[in-house]
Amino acid sequence: MNIQGQAALVTGGGSGLGEATARELARLGAKVAVLDLNMANAERVAAEIGGVAVHCNVSDADSMAQAIQTAAAAHGPARILMQIAGIGTAKRVVGKDGKAAPLEEFAKVINVNLIGTYNAARLFAEACSKLDPMEDGARGVMVFTASVAAFDGQVGQQAYSASKAGVVGMTLPMARDLAQHGIRVCTIAPGLFKTPLLASLPEPIQQSLAASIPFPARLGKPSEFAELACHIVHNDHLNGEVIRLDGALRMAPR
Repeated sequence: MNIQGQAALVTGGGSGLGEATARELARLGAKVAVLDLNMANAERVAAEIGGVAVHCNVSDADSMAQAIQTAAAAHGPARILMQIAGIGTAKRVVGKDGKAAPLEEFAKVINVNLIGTYNAARLFAEACSKLDPMEDGARGVMVFTASVAAFDGQVGQQAYSASKAGVVGMTLPMARDLAQHGIRVCTIAPGLFKTPLLASLPEPIQQSLAASIPFPARLGKPSEFAELACHIVHNDHLNGEVIRLDGALRMAPR
């Protein structure tokens, strides 16, 4: 698909990997809707790339549906969804105090990362399936965000790893399901990237994390994630695939 002139939705577009992806889409000529819970961040990014900022909670059905409608009113129906919004947490199953981890904390991560991804996907697919087909019958493309934690999660990452493994497991069946509508689905599983969260860590810790990556021995650049996400849009034969983007990193237990 040619990105030039297409309407695109970027959830979590106000910071980190989402912001980088919104900027790359705009650079390539897309009309970008920056969807985020943090409207200050969304408005900042949207203003700088000539896009539109939209308040959105991906895990809420009404909020996501309204965000898609608002973006369509500004740019026309979207053919590109970058589902990047997500949260993380670390909690041992049994803490040092001998108590079990709170169930609601596990449920929150699953609700945002996994159910939120499905919610965004199902509503985008509904709208996209009604569009006229383009070349080869294509109507749209979705790119999800998982994590290397889906495959080698660390101690305390039960909720995060389970949520991201769910996104991985959903990718192929959803691609098969939506093939009849000409909508492709792929997932990127990033490793350690220099997002605002990691960048806020002390420099020695950042260097230690970077040293664990075989090559290149540095944290990933958000722009590298964005470039891959946009390549997936360009390459019509990429479908149903999960791509690790991690410099050959395999996470240690802790």
